[in-house]
This record gives sequence, C-alpha cells and structure tokens, in this order.
Amino acid sequence: MIYMQAHNKASEWFDGLYQNNKKTHENIPWARQAVNPLLQTYLDEEISHKGTALVIGCGLGDDARALELVGYDVTAIDVSQTVLDLAKERFAGSHIKFIKQDIFEYTQTFDFVFEALTVQSLPIAFREKMIKAVAGTVVQGGRLLLVAHKKEEVFEGPPWPLTKEEVELFKTCGLTELSHELHTEDSKISNTHFRVFYKK
Repeated sequence: MIYMQAHNKASEWFDGLYQNNKKTHENIPWARQAVNPLLQTYLDEEISHKGTALVIGCGLGDDARALELVGYDVTAIDVSQTVLDLAKERFAGSHIKFIKQDIFEYTQTFDFVFEALTVQSLPIAFREKMIKAVAGTVVQGGRLLLVAHKKEEVFEGPPWPLTKEEVELFKTCGLTELSHELHTEDSKISNTHFRVFYKK
C-alpha cells in the first residue's frame, strides 16, 4: 500500500510538471529537445541498427526518433500521458509507438533498450525494483545502454543520482557489462555521467 502511494505520487509529479510546461519546456530539466549525446555516440559507433528498441521514460521523444531514424522499430514508454501527447505531436510523421506504461508492469522484451535518467528519477526505495524491471525488458542476446548521473556528494533529490554500487546491480539481473565510461557535463545534479553498455 505504501509502495503504491509513493509510486502514484511520483507519476502525478511527472505529469504535473509536463502539464505546467507544455508550451515552452524550459523548466523541464531533462528536456534537451535533441537526442541524448551519449546515445548519439552509440548510434555513431555501431554499424548495424535493426530489430526492436525501447526507450524508457521517453519524455518528448527525441531519443526514440533518433533510434527510429537509424533503423529500429521503436516503442517509447512514459507514465505521463501529457508528455506522450506532446511527443506524438512533435513526431507526427513517425511510426514510433508511444505508450503510457508503468515499467514495473511491463513484460515485453526488446533487442535494444535505452534507459537515461529514469532510474534516478524515482525515490531510492524503488531502486532495486526499478533496475530489475529495466533489465527485464532486454531480450536474451539483446543490449541495454544506461545513462545516469553519478552520485558525487549528498544531493537532496529528486532526482537521486546513482552510485557505482547501484550501477553494478544491473549485473545481478542477467546482464554482462560490455563497457563502462564516465563522461563530464555541467549539471546542477552531478557533473559526471555513467554511460554503461550491457548485453544479456
């Protein structure tokens, strides 16, 4: 009961933020209105892009669109119907499937999964459950690209940046780490980002 109350409160917070910023998007901290550069690096490095892809917490849809443009059949999920409507409007000509979906109840699996800044956006009490849920969306033989802020000091969230130990939890969920990088970018949350690539 306490879990559901906390979960519903988090979902309402996200939708309220998007509702209040539908016109400008300026006060949505993670809304680049461009592909995440650490995803773009992956797209540039890899030669072949085919099969199905999932974007978790898709927001305004830029990452989903980037994946579609290189050849993936893309599904993009979020808990906010408001932002999904905005994404559909922005990419009206695309074939992306924008779906309102709770990651904890999602059972479909994909060849490639992109998770950026979503795990850290939920309270720490959800962390292990969230990591397990994200890992569960990767098909056997599929890959996951994780992008998250690195916890460098005490930070009163939301969001709640990840520690190295928390990133390691993905490997307890059937994933093998292929690469682990730290990238620097100015941020009020943390100037260091994890970029970790896994295979199942």
